[in-house]
Amino acid sequence: MSKDKVKSLSELKGIVDSFKKQGKKIGFTNGCFDLIHVGHVKYLRAAKKLCDMLIVAINSDSSVKLLKGNKRPLFPQDERAETLSAFEFVDYVVIFNELDPEKTISALLPDILVKGGDYKIDQIIGRDTVTSRGGKVITIPEIKGKSSTEIISWVELL
Repeated sequence: MSKDKVKSLSELKGIVDSFKKQGKKIGFTNGCFDLIHVGHVKYLRAAKKLCDMLIVAINSDSSVKLLKGNKRPLFPQDERAETLSAFEFVDYVVIFNELDPEKTISALLPDILVKGGDYKIDQIIGRDTVTSRGGKVITIPEIKGKSSTEIISWVELL
């Protein structure tokens, strides 16, 4: 069942440690994932190709609201987590309450940190934590016109 992929940070830490002992590469990405669309699918599929285990950290409802405004999130965190966990290329999902994922990244210490191409490497939160241990930070080209914020703004115009 895909919902079994949704873990607490402490549960995931144990899983990650076990995978690392096996020499597996841990990939990590994060975001609100408020409205899943084809851009997310292509991005996450590409991210999975870079690692053995892909962890997707999502902002909690309260942190999405602080980042995006009172009308967001459109879907509650448990639904967003379950939707993401249904993809075969997502190995685990974790929810974080902070505005940024630094605490989660520091706890899991992934080998590869992945973000969309709309970010510059020096803007990516967790970059120093990952690179200081010999890890890589990789951006995946964005698909123009395919962001949740843009899609929501189109719908609001209807």
